[in-house]
Formats: sequence, C-alpha cells, structure tokens
Amino acid sequence: MSGIPEKWQWFNEARYGLFIHWGPYAAYGRGEQVLFREHLDQREYGERACAWNPRVFDAKGWAEAAVRGGFKYAVLTTRHHDGFCLWDTKTTDYSTAAQSPKRDFVREYVDAFREAGLRVGFYYSLADWRVPAYWCGPEEDPDGFESFRQYVHDQVEELLTQYGQIDLIFFDGAWPHGADRWQSEALIEKMRAWQPGILINNRLDCETPFSVYGGASEEAPGHSAKLGDYGTPEHEIIAEPNRLWESCQVSTWRLWGNTHGERWRDADVMLDMLVDCAAKGGNLIMNVGPDADGRFPRQFVERTDQIGDWLKIHGEAIHGSEGGDVCEFITWGYQVRKDNNLYLIIRFWHDGGELTLGGLATKVKRVELLTTGDELTFDQTEDHLIIRGLPAKAPTDLFPVIKLECEAPPRPCDWAKDRLWGGDPRRMLDWAKARGTSVWADGKQR
Repeated sequence: MSGIPEKWQWFNEARYGLFIHWGPYAAYGRGEQVLFREHLDQREYGERACAWNPRVFDAKGWAEAAVRGGFKYAVLTTRHHDGFCLWDTKTTDYSTAAQSPKRDFVREYVDAFREAGLRVGFYYSLADWRVPAYWCGPEEDPDGFESFRQYVHDQVEELLTQYGQIDLIFFDGAWPHGADRWQSEALIEKMRAWQPGILINNRLDCETPFSVYGGASEEAPGHSAKLGDYGTPEHEIIAEPNRLWESCQVSTWRLWGNTHGERWRDADVMLDMLVDCAAKGGNLIMNVGPDADGRFPRQFVERTDQIGDWLKIHGEAIHGSEGGDVCEFITWGYQVRKDNNLYLIIRFWHDGGELTLGGLATKVKRVELLTTGDELTFDQTEDHLIIRGLPAKAPTDLFPVIKLECEAPPRPCDWAKDRLWGGDPRRMLDWAKARGTSVWADGKQR
C-alpha cells in the first residue's frame, strides 16, 4: 500500500497477529462478556476477580507458542469491559498487582514477547461496566463522567509510558459515547507524544461507517472511519480503503474469552482467513482465550503449529505482500502479489496435472511449485497461462502454492481487470461476437 509511513511498514510485512483475551472471566468459562450477558452480581464478580490467581501463567511459554505459530505481533487485553486490570496501576486496586496474583502480567507479557522478537500491542477497553457514570454519561452525571474519563486517560498514559516501545494499541468499548465525550482527539495527541511510532486502531468513537461494515450490528458497535490509523473489521474480512486494516477473528466458532465446550475451527479454515486477508491487502489477528490458569488451549496450539509450519515454507507469499486480485482465480484459490511475483495459493486441488490461469497479461519467466521447490513447465498465450507437471496428489495437507516469476509487476489483460458480474460489460463484447450474433448454436442469423 502506497503512502504508508516508514514507521508502520512493519504492519504490512507482518500480516499475522495474535490476539489474547484473558482476564478473570476465564475462570467462568463462558466467554469474556459473561458479567454483562448473564447480568451477574457486580460484587460477587469483583470478589471472584480479586481471588483469581493463575499460578501456571508463563509469558515466555506464550511467546514461544506465538513464534512457532508464525505470528509476528501480539495484542493482550490489558483491561476488558469488566474493568479488571492486568498491570500495576496506581489508578485503582482492582488489578492483578494489588490482588491475589501480586504480579504485573502486562510487564511479563511485554518482556517475553519483545525478547522473542515479536511486536507488542495492547488492547484497552474504554468501557468499565462497574462504573455508573459510564452508563449514564455526562448529561446525567457530569462530575462522575469527567472523573471516569480522566481515569481512562490516566490508565492509557500508564500503559504507554511504563513499558518501553509499544507498537500498537487496540481500543474497544466506546459505545455509547462519541469521540467528543471521550475527548479522543486530545487523547490521540497525547499518545503521539508518549509513543511517536504507535499505531492506533479505529475504535475511539461510536460511529459505525455503513459503507464498510454493511450496517450497524452487535459485531460493529464502534468503528470510526475518521479516527485511527487502521481498521478492525470483526468476524468478517472486508478491506478498508485508504488505510491499513486487520480482520479480527476467533479460532473457535464465536467467543473470544475461554469458553468450555466451544467448537474449534480447523487449521485450514484459519489459514484460509489469513490468505484471504493477504489477498485483499490486509492483516489477520487470530484470537486465543487462555484458560483460567493461564494455559493456551491444546486445540489452539495444535492448529497454529500447523500454520506456522506452512509459513516456514510459504511465508514469502504472505509477509510483505500486496493485494493479489490480478485476474480471475476463484476456481482454484487466491492470488497474492509481491514485487514481480504472483503467488497462486491453491484451496482446491485436482489430479489433472495442469492449471490454466486466464487473464494474466504480464510475461512469465519461471514457474515454481513453492511447496516442493520444483520448477514447472508452462506455455503462455495472449490470454492464458497453462502450467504443467503438477503432482496428482496435493503436496501439502494445507494449501499448496505456485510462484510465478514475471518480467514486471503482474497486471491483467484488459478483459480481466474486473471480476464476473462487475465492471463494464462491454469489455466482453468482442469475445461474444467471435462466436456470432444469434442464439443459434452456430451463432449465425437465420
């Protein structure tokens, strides 16, 4: 993507991030929003949160799993909507440092992930469901809301001034208040001073841009088209024009926090999300909800290990790539571009031994089955590239990749610039006329 400041180029190069939703809600095993969704007693929840003590939590173990899985950056929930803080904060005693664990989990996370060579990010919820002023707003409780807003700003300052370089911050929970109530622009200005290189997401306002998300819903309650450096479509993969973006996805079927009995997505489904994002020029941030003791679920690690192994061989098709929709390829899978290369990432394999790509105008110099390193033979005409010598059986249980080395950045033929049912239909006129003009089998008029 052109126009991206150099300080943020790492985000495009990374393409794959790890989201970690973890807090005292993990002990309930019913998702990260159990306090609200089940209308639990606030005092009882608070007592249980203060007693929560995950003794086996090992940030280095988390970081090792992230590296094996091929992740390049991570984002930890420093405070979710329940208000419980995972760091040593001076603003409240409702934290892991002041209560049972007596530990700064944010410090341990930052140190371990940074040491492992990963970029470090924080999730922070503006909402705090414990505080009445959050619910009634400044009209009904001006003093209370002003105090609560200052609490939020003070906590963000702690997070961005006590832990060294922080690469990105993921806000959430702006609803029901707009940027003016949160004083978001003033907060952004301060954050730029504290962390000049930080990436800020698009959830510091209650606005929902219908043109991007297709309508307001529970899945998009506070996404701003105006504020923030990058977009965060949730549970969907939709490219945001003119800025960086990452799709936020779960490795289970629905919930973000630890949930007993949740179904797990298979590794190929998760990889499909990553490749889909890369093909559209964006990132994927894949979530895990550690259990109450601080362990990554076995099912998550097994799947991400598979993806990590795939990335060791095929990572050049993902990291630092560009959107790859050069010509029609949905029959087979995805396209991803990088420099003069076009990568064909195959979702559906068949035993025909050949693959035909229609609509690539750029001359191809070499074709390689990246999965095995084997060079493939090919013929190229004005409209088609025919690749031969493919094995009858897919060479990987996940997605095989074919690398096309081109003489120039790959571009489509004029007729292939738009997809089926899109663009100017007259571009296909000559193609249809070549058969004739009538409805008869021979195309001749009767």
